[in-house]
Amino acid sequence: MGSSFGDRLKQERLSRQLTQAELGGELYSASYISLLENAHREPTADIIKQLASQLQMAPSAIAEWVQASSPAESEYLRLSLCARQCWDTRDYLGAASNAKAAADLACANQNPVIWWNMTFLSANSLLRNGNHAQAIEVLIALLKHPLTTASDPLSLRAHQVMAATMLAQGSLSEAIQHATAAVEIGSGDSAEEFSAYLMALQTLVGALTEAGRLDEAWTHTLILADSVTDSTPDQMAGEIHWVIGNVAFIRQDIRVGLEHHAKASRLLSPAADLARWAQFNKATAWVRLMAGVVEPATLQAIERSELAHSVVGATASETLEVSLLRARWHYLNGELPRALELLANIEANKEQLAPHIAGDSALLLGSALKAADSSAQALEAFTNARDRFVLAGAADRAAVAQENITELQGSPR
Repeated sequence: MGSSFGDRLKQERLSRQLTQAELGGELYSASYISLLENAHREPTADIIKQLASQLQMAPSAIAEWVQASSPAESEYLRLSLCARQCWDTRDYLGAASNAKAAADLACANQNPVIWWNMTFLSANSLLRNGNHAQAIEVLIALLKHPLTTASDPLSLRAHQVMAATMLAQGSLSEAIQHATAAVEIGSGDSAEEFSAYLMALQTLVGALTEAGRLDEAWTHTLILADSVTDSTPDQMAGEIHWVIGNVAFIRQDIRVGLEHHAKASRLLSPAADLARWAQFNKATAWVRLMAGVVEPATLQAIERSELAHSVVGATASETLEVSLLRARWHYLNGELPRALELLANIEANKEQLAPHIAGDSALLLGSALKAADSSAQALEAFTNARDRFVLAGAADRAAVAQENITELQGSPR
């Protein structure tokens, strides 16, 4: 058997986010799949048929993997596995670099499927590492590729990640556009497509909420709520309750927000995905503070977010966002000097933040300075907040900043 069979099998399994047990299904154990992937067993006609069913591929395509591999094929398969190993260990720059090298080699050897999977992984890795401009450049090429335009499942995945990237960098209109395109494709027939569809819905809800379009966001949260069943994996169900709770808090429906966040807290496990758990606690603290909920559970969410981010390794923007939580906590508790100290540091590093987050920081800074009777400085902060919100497309928060500007300009100096 050519050495490429096990590598190809593992690569295709990982690209679909399947475990060895899921790939084996009811007929083959995880240990048997492991033996195949490590070239300790020869694939039979029956196992090829099972693999084809689980991977949603033609049996003939899988049978071709049995042929001896060329040196070039072995190399891009090796690079692809290195990329996924880097991803699993949260070495996102390493994942992006290896994935790009694998994609380039696959392209040179006319293997568009490997090229697509590795280019997609590269874009995701760049997004996770905070390299938004590079991720967008990769995703633009991916969206234009014939494989993407001819396939709804691939188009769905590419639009979903583009939407998430646009949201992360504060381009709210573009995030809504790409998330809407993904959602309109539909949930598809496979678990992978359904997962991408739900992620697109969550991104759309987040972008609409950030843009102040709360009624539209709530409509989509109801679709998310209907998608949760007894068979929904805990991690996915937890993330859905998390999103619903976020929107409820921002709509000032505190009871519903607390209810869904409690469900999310029970379902999301730090052992399953510590990075997502860190983000959950950060978002939980954020929406609670924005709703004025200052209680021990809110402080606990801040502390959990700080701890989890310190373990997984936070990006520069994540570190500033967590600091902004602390600043808002101090502000709401009347601890103005501590809030202003944190906000001054955030303002000095504002280029690390997406425009709408930098706008939130400036808006809070203006409020704190106003409370401290520093009207001239507060006016400057509110003006910065307004301009950043306008840049991001967050019209409702730009209006809040403008109201404060108008009030200060009309008050005696």
